Amino acid sequence: MSKLDEKVAEYAAEAKKLGLSIDEKLLAAVTKGLGPSIYNEDSETIAATDPEEIARVKNNFLIKKLGLSDGADLDKAIDEVIDQVGRSNRNKYRAIVYTLLVTKFKKESVYA
Repeated sequence: MSKLDEKVAEYAAEAKKLGLSIDEKLLAAVTKGLGPSIYNEDSETIAATDPEEIARVKNNFLIKKLGLSDGADLDKAIDEVIDQVGRSNRNKYRAIVYTLLVTKFKKESVYA
C-alpha cells in the first residue's frame, strides 16, 4: 500500500468514525490533489479557530481551485462543514473538510 493509499484509508476511517458519508473515490482525488501537504502534521489539518486559516481555505480552495465567487455563502459553508467534522475534534483533516466542501457545492467535476 502506498503512502497516499494509507492516508486515504486513514481519512476514510476518520470520516466513518465521525458518521460522515463521503465518496471514497472523491476523497482519494481530493487527497491526491493536496500533494505533499498531507504528510505534514500541521498542514494536513485545519485550524478552525484561526481566521487566517479559514481565509486560506476560502481563497485558495473555494475561490481559486473550485472557481466559486466570493460571498457570505462560502463562509457559511465552511462553518457548516467545520460543525459536521466537529469543532472540538482536534483532527479536522484538510482532505475531509475539502471533500465535504466539494460535495456541498456540487463541484465533483473538478476532480473527475
